[in-house]
Amino acid sequence: MDRRHLTAALLAATWPGWLRAAANESDAAAGVRAALERGALAAVSLLGRTDGFLGNPRVRIPLPGFLEKTAKLMRATGQGRRVDELVTAMNRAAEAAVPEARTLFVSTVKAMSVEDALHVVRGGPTSVTDYFAGKTRAPLGEKFLPIVTRATQKVKLAERYNQLASKAAGMGLLKGDQVSMQQHVTAHALDGLYLMIGEEEKKIRADPLKTGSAILQKVFGR
Repeated sequence: MDRRHLTAALLAATWPGWLRAAANESDAAAGVRAALERGALAAVSLLGRTDGFLGNPRVRIPLPGFLEKTAKLMRATGQGRRVDELVTAMNRAAEAAVPEARTLFVSTVKAMSVEDALHVVRGGPTSVTDYFAGKTRAPLGEKFLPIVTRATQKVKLAERYNQLASKAAGMGLLKGDQVSMQQHVTAHALDGLYLMIGEEEKKIRADPLKTGSAILQKVFGR
């Protein structure tokens, strides 16, 4: 028995019953790639449009915690419009950045190895999404940051936040993505994107028949 058929036989004997019908490498790889692409592109379409972030409370990007007290004071003194302007700019920046993920997502799907696909298909309810995040989060952050910067740099309150955050970071009071408005928005935009991809993956796993895809039904069907 050659290696390919031996691997399939071993998988068929050890996988849960609902995966045995798909116990061959090519089907597993094709199914995972299809789930990746479907989930990713659905998330990009959902978030990469007007109000994709701002109108969705699950992914709406909040003010950095460091700014919350200041924002409350500003609202109390009649400057709420400036706060709202910043929140809107932050979320619009994320909405503008997300479509940049499409090309990288597609190329990541095509480059996925059979070994990775076999590992992912046996994982948890968001193992496909977790794989995607591991492969794409860093390069997407690099793509998103300049877009976010252009979209927020015109807002004076964002500039003021960066000045204060820089001083706080120098004193060791701030670190991570809160050291600049742009990094804060970029990190939350990525979090929201992978959250929505995960939701799409859960839908596929819960009801692969509804996808209308034969390979998804074969690999993820119960």
